[in-house]
Amino acid sequence: MPADTPEHVHQLWTQAFREGDMDALAALYEQGATLVHQPGEEPVRGTEAIREALNGLLSMFVGKPEFELRFGKAFEAGDDLALLLSKWTMTGSGHDGAPLELSGQTADVVRRQPDGSWRVAIENPYGDASIA
Repeated sequence: MPADTPEHVHQLWTQAFREGDMDALAALYEQGATLVHQPGEEPVRGTEAIREALNGLLSMFVGKPEFELRFGKAFEAGDDLALLLSKWTMTGSGHDGAPLELSGQTADVVRRQPDGSWRVAIENPYGDASIA
């Protein structure tokens, strides 16, 4: 299902991530999208590289982690661009059996597509923590 509003992108992303549906996740990104997957590391570009980075994130956990995203605000620029700010947490167990928790505040840019749906152009799940 395509996102019909900027906010809907985060709702669909959360649903797909919780279900481990990488195809649905990849469909939420533009072909040339950029993901800042870890602070201090180079961003990845393109849906296949993003899929690999997200799989790598999931592989840090034993089993499926709990994921919570609390939508914050959408700042729209014109009719086809928006900045999404939301807080998220991911909790579970690492491979050593210890509790593992990741969290951040997004700074994601989404763009309206020619068909009217919205997709991620730039995803930065760590917001300003990505500034080195």
